[in-house]
Amino acid sequence: MEGRAKLRPADLVRLMRPKHYIKNLLIFVSITFDRDLFDPQVLLQALLGFAAFCLLSSAVYIFNDIRDVEADRQHEVKRRRPIASGAVPIPAAWALAAVLFAAALAIQLAAFGVRGGSLFFFLAYFAVNLGYSLGLKHIPFLDIVLLVLGFVLRVIYGAAIVGSSTSAWVYLTVFSLSFYLGLGKRRNELAKGKEGTRKVLQYYSYEFLDKFMYLCLTLAVTFYALWSADGEIVEKYGTDKLIWTVPLVIIILMKYSADIESNSYGDPVDVVMHDKVLLGLGVLFGLVMVGLIYLPIA
Repeated sequence: MEGRAKLRPADLVRLMRPKHYIKNLLIFVSITFDRDLFDPQVLLQALLGFAAFCLLSSAVYIFNDIRDVEADRQHEVKRRRPIASGAVPIPAAWALAAVLFAAALAIQLAAFGVRGGSLFFFLAYFAVNLGYSLGLKHIPFLDIVLLVLGFVLRVIYGAAIVGSSTSAWVYLTVFSLSFYLGLGKRRNELAKGKEGTRKVLQYYSYEFLDKFMYLCLTLAVTFYALWSADGEIVEKYGTDKLIWTVPLVIIILMKYSADIESNSYGDPVDVVMHDKVLLGLGVLFGLVMVGLIYLPIA
């Protein structure tokens, strides 16, 4: 009689989707623009928030994989996920999700409590993704709005845990860019003919998604350019050179768009992690921004 396959730690780690933690870097947006990135006390708070959100997002991913296990088994890529492939039994997945959520909540309560509404935003992220997994992702337009909220709530949470403020231009940029990413993901899923594994795709057309995807991209670049040229921003950082980062942003988004126009499902993390040039451009942008914001450049 054959024994049950051994549960491997590597499969549990893969189930947590650690590569998607890159999205949680949005938590550092506020402290970066508030010139607190190198303040040890503030940075420690942001790192604790980052850790809490990584654990929380992993719990959410596991719950989603449990809910979607049958659909994932019909998908050419997702069928290799730990639960869909049978590498991780569903009871073990439930247990891991519970432990991760409890650990995330413990960090939140111990480090921040309800500071700045952070607990509300923490639970809002969980509720939004819980609703998404339980069926809201099958409602057209709402599915994309929920994806967008996932990105925006990270920025708001990052500001709440340290009590920092973020320019309205930054929020508008994040909103527009998030819509661009969400619409692009749905557009490419539709282009690959995956209506059967994601029911909501039957309500969209390729032309609609493509048109509004690039409309949101245009808005994102516009809002970012307005932020970089804003008089208050120029005065705050003591430099008018931020406007010169706009061409770099355009180049990054052109490269990203070229990637998703090719053979891609449009998942933002997969696109970035599989393109070293795009990843390098992103790092370059981050270094340039930090240099302009933190160094005395007239």
